[in-house]
Amino acid sequence: MAPAGIAVVGASLGGLRAAEQLRAAGWQEAITVYGAEPHLPYNRPPLSKEVLAGEAPATVTALRHRPSIQDVEWRLGTAVVSADLAARTLTLADGSTHAYEGLVAATGVRPRRLPLTGGPPRHVVRTLEDSAGLRTELDEDVRVLVIGSGFIGCEVAATARKAGCQVTVVAPEAEPMILALGEGLARVLRGRHEAYGVRFRMGRLVAELTDGHVMLDDGTRCAADVLVEAVGSLPNAEWLAATEGIDLTDGILCDEHLRIGGLPHAVAVGDVARFPNPRYGPVARRVEHWSIPSDSAKHAARVLVAGLTGGEHGLGPFAPLPTFWSDQFAMRIQSFGQPGLAERCQLLQGDPESYDGDVLYGYYRDARLIGVAALGGPKAAALAGSYRRELMALPEPETAA
Repeated sequence: MAPAGIAVVGASLGGLRAAEQLRAAGWQEAITVYGAEPHLPYNRPPLSKEVLAGEAPATVTALRHRPSIQDVEWRLGTAVVSADLAARTLTLADGSTHAYEGLVAATGVRPRRLPLTGGPPRHVVRTLEDSAGLRTELDEDVRVLVIGSGFIGCEVAATARKAGCQVTVVAPEAEPMILALGEGLARVLRGRHEAYGVRFRMGRLVAELTDGHVMLDDGTRCAADVLVEAVGSLPNAEWLAATEGIDLTDGILCDEHLRIGGLPHAVAVGDVARFPNPRYGPVARRVEHWSIPSDSAKHAARVLVAGLTGGEHGLGPFAPLPTFWSDQFAMRIQSFGQPGLAERCQLLQGDPESYDGDVLYGYYRDARLIGVAALGGPKAAALAGSYRRELMALPEPETAA
């Protein structure tokens, strides 16, 4: 079977940006994008906020396509179930086999589910259909129990509370979003959620689900009409499991140029890629931030095109500055860098005891600033952004470990 252009597996933001960047890198031959969902690429952040709240139609999530990819072929609604990286073939769920010359893995993640049965109606928020289904459940005085206090859990809690629901968040951590924000800013976030009427049961696990109730590990029974599972994600990497020598322990292990197994004809982008970042040492990590699909696609496309054409990409190691934001109630959280890797955090500005105003924390490894995060009003993003230049500086080689 003759090679047939570049195959992009995954038709979300990472897949779209990969197709655009392949054209920008000079690839003029065929590009085919394969997607499990029936939709063209769309933006997921509004699904837990504006779309879930009914404040914006689902069409607001549509992503604009650059004119350069008008000739890209989209094969949607059927998942890729396996790949042979040696033979350069893909097998789809319908049994069909497709050849490729170069491969971009952009399959992203899926919601982790609780290993429990029964209970109230259960929802996750990842797709357009997920958001629409949960939206029908949110009404005045409906008892919503959110399991998990990360990005999705806190955003859904805020949206449900604004809809008039009674909202309880259950999570094993000490504070909401503590892994991303550290204890200090996470405590501020919790206080502001509580001021809006959200209840928290932190440090607790769900032990059992029954009709109309959730039993916690301390024996507490929490009434619930609707259950939202926001307990993390799993990388969609199983379709590469048949390829020997590829590490899929946590996503797809890549080298410093996002190549899979060092192969010149296969790269990974977005949430599914696990890569070392010289800003934070040699350990390879996945980064589930909205900026990473676009940043990684730009780098990986140039590397892949060079590998297929015998040219030189001329790039240093992939070294993105991760960034995320989250809108909850009237608050915006804005972060740059990697606060979750810090050894200590420090209040840089604001009053953490106040229920309004901007609060800024800095995150450090040794004496080096590796992240900032701000919470507050419209100026919070600018406050955090003022530290970007300092965060962009790469560490000296001897301090990178």
